Amino acid sequence: MKHQSDMTDHKSYQVWDVPTRCFHWINVLCVLLLVGFGLVILNAGALEITSAGKILLKTLHVSVGYVFAVNIAVRLVWGFLGNRHARWSQMLPGGKGYFQRVRSYSAAFIAGAPQSYLGHNPLGRIAITGLLLVMIVQASTGLLLAGTDIYYPPFGSWIAHWIAAAGVDPATLKPYSPDMYDKASYADMRSLHEPFALIHLYGFYLLAAGILIHIAAVVITELREGGGLTSAMISGRKVLKGTPVDAVDTEPVNTERNGRKWT
Repeated sequence: MKHQSDMTDHKSYQVWDVPTRCFHWINVLCVLLLVGFGLVILNAGALEITSAGKILLKTLHVSVGYVFAVNIAVRLVWGFLGNRHARWSQMLPGGKGYFQRVRSYSAAFIAGAPQSYLGHNPLGRIAITGLLLVMIVQASTGLLLAGTDIYYPPFGSWIAHWIAAAGVDPATLKPYSPDMYDKASYADMRSLHEPFALIHLYGFYLLAAGILIHIAAVVITELREGGGLTSAMISGRKVLKGTPVDAVDTEPVNTERNGRKWT
């Protein structure tokens, strides 16, 4: 039987603010929809989808892509305005003593006594930065492809004026309508399109791999460290044993002992 002194207190800390949590879940929903539409578009030939069906799928993909891009833009700004854990200084790898923290965290994790962090741990910062960079690339290339594929903003009007055949109103240009295009201009436009389409495609694979790694890392960290990483993105709170490494000037909102909360 354990003595009272052997029992470890759990402390609950407010970590993620509301905008950060909203960004995360809007991002999750957008990525799931974009991946779903994207996979169907990639396999449109095998699925024998008509041109009208392709246009509808691309329109839906682009519409969700706008939400995705705006969500990322808001998060980039919030990195300067949010609470301590939402800011870039606490999210990006680097800063004084960063590599020492990486070594210390890695050694402790391997030894089976992982260090707890309120925000992203040192390795998590690298993963989050990588995912964010890939998402920025996907959003940026996607906006260009929206213009080259279905003539949507912000580049669609320029593309339409570029490739419209003589006598065709660019505003009436439709996808998959070769009789409305100037052949030479359309060929030049597709040459511009191809490298961005390739980047977008491989970015999709890279993002998919990154998401799988992210999910695996969350599960492993939950099992090894606790803290409720997933639930923290809903409630905003983490419940941790002992004192987190980055708990400077952060007071717990309550403590838990033997299943009871103390405020």
